[in-house]
Parts: sequence; structure tokens; C-alpha cells
Amino acid sequence: MKKLISVVVPLFNEEKGIKKFLDRELMPALETIQEEIEIVIVDDGSSDKSLDEIKYSEANKKLTIRIISFTRNFGKEIALTAGMREARGDAVIMIDADGQHPANEIHRMLEKWHQGAKVVTAVRNQNTTKHRLGSKLYYMLMRIAGDKNVKEGEMDFRLLDRVVVDEFNKLAEHNRLTRGLINWLGFPQEYIKVSTKDRTTGEPSYNLRKLITLAGDSVVSSSRIPLLIFGYIGIGIMLLSGCTGLFQLIQEYILLDPMHLQWGGGVAVSLFVAFLVGIVLISQSITSIYISQIHAEVKDRPLYVVDKEKSVDLNDEKE
Repeated sequence: MKKLISVVVPLFNEEKGIKKFLDRELMPALETIQEEIEIVIVDDGSSDKSLDEIKYSEANKKLTIRIISFTRNFGKEIALTAGMREARGDAVIMIDADGQHPANEIHRMLEKWHQGAKVVTAVRNQNTTKHRLGSKLYYMLMRIAGDKNVKEGEMDFRLLDRVVVDEFNKLAEHNRLTRGLINWLGFPQEYIKVSTKDRTTGEPSYNLRKLITLAGDSVVSSSRIPLLIFGYIGIGIMLLSGCTGLFQLIQEYILLDPMHLQWGGGVAVSLFVAFLVGIVLISQSITSIYISQIHAEVKDRPLYVVDKEKSVDLNDEKE
């Protein structure tokens, strides 16, 4: 019995390029694959005619395509999550609909999967000048956040074995970063180096500002470091003011001011206030950690809402 490969494609307003991506990029890359193929397209609340373009594509005539359509835009990370929940394959491949991920490299991913790899991640050969600064800041922040497994240049273009997908689908947090969660699962990864391409049409949705914002969200969602920073600052202020105050006490009142610094009462009050500020910052940091844990537990909204009228199995429509 042939195994099934699911290809998950998050989609948002790609009316001008989705047909070209399916017919000229994805379909030729899948034609030589021996396994059964299904394509799961997750429409992330598109406001254009992307869905119509999919129905008119040549790929729709030859491949099994299912469309999961959201009621509004929930974001790419949520779209990837929905795609993996809907995917039925023995292996799941994630690929963007803008044509930047080289679909012709899918066969290399499958080769490593056949050799036993559970996760195969595409790594960009080199970043473009436009995104190099944002990418470096992103990976630097991720390492600061404690994700030591992150590899510079890695992309969302990945293959996951069914075992990994099943474990991923158990994760329930709302503020999610797909690549970070996959790394957190701890399955060994294989890497392939690929050369990215230009978008089929339009401009990239991730500019420098959005990339830095994503990095910030990633740090907040995967690390307590932003909370602990103020605790560390508080400890530093407390130690500095405490040591300085002790020095003043010994120098002025025990040694009778041999250095002739002549520090008055104002200095003592300032040091005492600084000491108290340090204690307050430490207390706030500890309180914030507890609040963050409570906040993470009490939110129980669904990750996304599916528009059942727009969500279709295009294979059923052909019958």
C-alpha cells in the first residue's frame, strides 16, 4: 500500500501567483513522487479571488486538493497549525504559496525521510541583503531566548514525519511559532541547503519591521527572559547601592573619612532609595512571572475558526 504525502500550503491573498505556483512549481515537483499526494491549502482569510484561481488551475485537474478556509486572517502560524491538523499523510511537507520555497527540492526531503529522518528542514544558502539584518536579529534573539537548536537560515519549508505531526498537534498554546515548537519537541533534524527564489508576484509580506516583531513575539512566547531582565537590573541596582552604602558607612563613620569625600546625608538617602528601587524591581519581576503563567493557562479561545461554506474538497467536486 502506497504511503500518503500531505503538502500543506498556507495562503493569503495570492490571487496573482497561486495558479502559477501550483501549475509551474508544485505540480512538476510532485509528478515524479511515487507516493500518493494530497494538497491541503489553508486560506488564511483571503479577500481576493485566490480560491477561484485554485479551482481554475491545471493542478486541480490532476491532484487531490483540499481547501480549509478561515473566517478571517488569523496569521501564518495558525494556518500552518490548521494544515497539520487536517493533513492525513504519513509525512507532511510545509511550503509557502509565494514561490520562494523551491518546490523542486521536495524530492531531497523525501529521500532523507525514506532514510529514517523524522524532521527535514530547508536552510537558506544565503540571506538576501534586504533581509540579512532582520534575519540576524531574529536568530540572535531566538538564541538569547534559549532555543539553542535554532539554525541560522532555517525556514518553514520542512518535512515532518507522522510521529512528529501527532506530537505537534497536541501542543495547545495560542501565541505560537511553528519552527520553535518543532525544535522544542526535540526530534532529531536533518538539514538540506537550498537556494530561495523571488516571489512569483508582489512583495514579500515579511519586511524588516515584521521580522523583528516576529522575533520579539518568539522570545516572549518561548522564554521568560523579558520578565527576568528587570529582576537582573534590580539585583544589580541593589548590589551596587548596598555596596556603595556600606563603603560610605565604613569610610565616613568608622575610618572618619580618610579620603575626605565628605558625603552628606543626601548621598545616604539617594543610596537608600536606589536600594529600595532594586528590591521593587525584583518583586515586580517575580510577580510578572506568576502572572504570565496564569495568563497562559486561563486563555482558552480556539486557535482559528473555519468557514465551512468555503472549505471544500476539490476532489469531491470533480466526481
